[in-house]
Amino acid sequence: MHLTLRFGEPLQTRTACLVLGAFTDHWQEPALRELDRLLDSRLQAARRSGEFTGKANELLLLQPGSPLPAQRILLVGLGPRRQAGLEQLRQAAGTVAGHLHGKRLSDLACTLPQLEVPRTSPAARIEAVTEGLLLAGYRFDRYRTDSERPKGVGPRKTWLLLDRNANRLEAAAALERAQIVARAVNLARDLVNEPGNIKSPAYLAEQARVAAAAAGFGCSVLGRDELQREGCGALLGVAQGSIREPCLIILDYRGAAEDEAPVALIGKGVVFDAGGISLKPAEKMDEMKMDMAGGAAVIATLLAAALLKLPVNLVGVVPAVENLPSGSAIRPGDILTSLSGQTIEVINTDAEGRLIMADALTYVRRYKPRLAVDVATLTGACTIALGQHASAVLGNDPALVQALRMAGERSGERLWELPLWAEYEQQIKSEVADVKNTGGRPAGTITAAAFLQRFAAGLKWAHLDIAGTAWIDQARPCHPKGASGVGVRLLTTFLREQVQKQS
Repeated sequence: MHLTLRFGEPLQTRTACLVLGAFTDHWQEPALRELDRLLDSRLQAARRSGEFTGKANELLLLQPGSPLPAQRILLVGLGPRRQAGLEQLRQAAGTVAGHLHGKRLSDLACTLPQLEVPRTSPAARIEAVTEGLLLAGYRFDRYRTDSERPKGVGPRKTWLLLDRNANRLEAAAALERAQIVARAVNLARDLVNEPGNIKSPAYLAEQARVAAAAAGFGCSVLGRDELQREGCGALLGVAQGSIREPCLIILDYRGAAEDEAPVALIGKGVVFDAGGISLKPAEKMDEMKMDMAGGAAVIATLLAAALLKLPVNLVGVVPAVENLPSGSAIRPGDILTSLSGQTIEVINTDAEGRLIMADALTYVRRYKPRLAVDVATLTGACTIALGQHASAVLGNDPALVQALRMAGERSGERLWELPLWAEYEQQIKSEVADVKNTGGRPAGTITAAAFLQRFAAGLKWAHLDIAGTAWIDQARPCHPKGASGVGVRLLTTFLREQVQKQS
């Protein structure tokens, strides 16, 4: 979808489809009042009949005829005005894009950024609407042949229609920012959606190199021999069941002074997870190609930060492995020696993500980061606890956790904090090693974070468990079924807000 800005009066705009927003409790927008007058009170009639009340993501398509230059009017609801925010705008835009996909319109003019949404700025509204339109338009169909690929397309041109008095420089900058972020999210989606027969650790590393070359940041990759010399025994233990070679992807973006301590982002990169010897059930195992969604989010966030030219230093670390059962795979009861020197009793080989993340968290210490955030599809327990509507956040620094939560609210990628009390550490104590890799079913998300915390000691650290949000079972306004790209908008928002605090 190609988006451009246009300035003018909505009802004087010649277009194949004009999009207007409406609240359930606020029908006094000038464009709505004038439209209702021109259409002989058809809007009020629709409201009285319940055909269109303005509830969130409700649609009403009108064919106005001669009174207006627009061939169609598409109304989209945003719910109560007092409760509306950027996420409602984002979802409304996504609903519009989904509805019009395949309609073969010549063009579309969207007025949603003009809506006076409480506690939002014009630039933020432009960003939210742009993200909604672009994220909803994503499709992963590269492996469908031409005869099977859906023929439908969206509008050939899409305008964001703004008031003539809008600040054009600020509007253009907001549009560009949102396009960069959407590009990064869709990169993460592509990486997650890629099938397991293509997506080896080496493939993920190559895609990281491509992103780094495109945006101008550094990328280096440690192979098996280097990992052995380093002593990454936990990571190599997970990888030993697969013939595909493991690697550690290291990304380096320098947007601030050389001596400024970086922000470290660590992303789980299990390119396919069959569970190892502790084999997963066959049902939905095909979805385990998404077990590197944390790594994809880190790669894509580095891309966004570099293209946005954020004045911050970043280091991204993605441990990339495949977890398969074989004659060489680790067994329950094995003991691994991690990069930190701590020994780990393997109780369940399907609790592999925390093993590779332990070595990655230790590795990142050499960069002396001012804070570290890890992102991982770590526990099925998180999906049970929070479903697909929020990711879990846990950490050892309340201010960092709160900053991430606020960024989640603003980006629409919500976080919910779980406790990380010392009592949970008792569940992962081992009688034969320093720690064991699972504490059993009770509080599974928390005990997994407690395990990681041992390897984050001394870091200002937070952990994001995206197991429930990285893969969407049913399409939503901004998310086709499949990979969501979660974490990219959250982390980009977080980094932008960190920069604003420092300036």
